[in-house]
Amino acid sequence: MRKTLLVAMFAVLALAGCRQDMHDAPRYEAFEASASFPDGRASRTAPAGTVARGWLRDDEALHTGKLAGQPVDEFPFAIGREDLVRGQERYNIYCTPCHGKIGDGNGMVVQRGLRQAASYHQDRLRQEKLGYFYDVITNGFGAMQGYAEQIPVRDRWLIVAYVRTLQLSQHASINDVPADRRGALDAASASAAGATGAATAGQAKPAEKH
Repeated sequence: MRKTLLVAMFAVLALAGCRQDMHDAPRYEAFEASASFPDGRASRTAPAGTVARGWLRDDEALHTGKLAGQPVDEFPFAIGREDLVRGQERYNIYCTPCHGKIGDGNGMVVQRGLRQAASYHQDRLRQEKLGYFYDVITNGFGAMQGYAEQIPVRDRWLIVAYVRTLQLSQHASINDVPADRRGALDAASASAAGATGAATAGQAKPAEKH
């Protein structure tokens, strides 16, 4: 019996010595030496053309705003109303501090003394291609930092779409309004004018001094 007990204890101790924790798995650490390769390194150079998971950039226009090094002037996907709403939301978060709500370059940080931001309504930027704005958002320009880390690819394009909307809003004419919507526009203008007139007429006349 005693002999059996000793054998069992020895077996338990032997098994305990063979225990392998998961955090201490048999593997090479980064840059650890290894005799398995001629250069003595465990870390191997990735084959040419290797792309990390999630970093495939097979659509040049989508990811750079350019084709053959030149800015594109078309969106890489269709833009709908919901996309513009999303673009406005992203613009208000990231762009208004410098460029202002209407894109005139008079954001809050500018009003507080920082460097004047560009107005989207100057002729040069009104005539720029869409890919130019995407590239600036991605990589920055002048004193402006790039926002590639903060803003995903699709959201950058949606901001570009909203910038175009702002530019149109400040330079539109009645001819840009669809014919079937002009009546509603005229009615809204007349209503606003009437409300302004009523408010002016309702103001108390200052008492005359004798």
